[in-house]
Amino acid sequence: MDVNDLNLFVRIAQLRSISSAARDLGLTPAGASARLAAFEKKLGARLLHRTTRQATLTEDGLAFLPHAEHVVLAAESARAALGRGQAAPRGTLRVAAPASFARMHIVPGLPEFCRRYPELALDLRISDSVVDLVEGAFDVAVRYAELNDTSFVARRLAPDRRVLVASPEYIERRGRPSTPDDLSDHACLVVGTLDLWTFRAKGGELIERRITPSLRINDGAAVRDAACAGLGVAWMATWCAADELRSGALVPALPDYPLISTQTLWVLYPSSRELAPKVRVFIDWLVERFGGQPYWDRGLEWIFANDQ
Repeated sequence: MDVNDLNLFVRIAQLRSISSAARDLGLTPAGASARLAAFEKKLGARLLHRTTRQATLTEDGLAFLPHAEHVVLAAESARAALGRGQAAPRGTLRVAAPASFARMHIVPGLPEFCRRYPELALDLRISDSVVDLVEGAFDVAVRYAELNDTSFVARRLAPDRRVLVASPEYIERRGRPSTPDDLSDHACLVVGTLDLWTFRAKGGELIERRITPSLRINDGAAVRDAACAGLGVAWMATWCAADELRSGALVPALPDYPLISTQTLWVLYPSSRELAPKVRVFIDWLVERFGGQPYWDRGLEWIFANDQ
């Protein structure tokens, strides 16, 4: 049984499209269709229903798929064991990542990653919606969240630190809040649905406040820009506002009450899959780029001096 045929079948099943799988594997749609037909004839079973729009698994295909995936991944692992030179990552790596984070911190590093792995193509889908890795046939995802789903293998990349910020012009015009209770007298800017803000008081106790926003935007970078324009006080991730904090375009708005974030930046992949070489090198690159103290937090230690 040819591993290349198995790999073609697996990618068609994942992408639900012969033409998409063909592009992924460097084949023509006609060539991929002919290879699939010959493979099914050899097996004596129809694995996929074809239409002009998509390919779906037959009952035999559903039963066959997990075994095919296992063989394909085992073959990739076996090639990797022979040494890096013989197992250079190739093919297409499908990655899901949050939109603002990807634009600011993943895309700028891709030229260096692509130079390292010239045989590896990237299919990067950026969205702030949580995507289904299995349903979307993603190989790996980057997320900042509380990770409660044990169906994924995850590796911690970096803390997701948060700070309440405002522009100096806003502070001069409206004054600086002294306690979380003062926020009811201020214009508050909210990212998406994140309007429950948790603070740590000097004594260590937690204070929660539900914010009624004057402006809500479903994009962190847009909220940052609104805060820079003096529109209000914003709950921001340091990865989004680090440059503005360093330049003074934004300043901490409530420094004696640090924000509490339970989120962390993770890289994850479905636990049903072995760590293929293309996934391994991408994860290693992310850890190299963001691991330890992330570069965006360097020089901002003074902001977190009151953290307990």
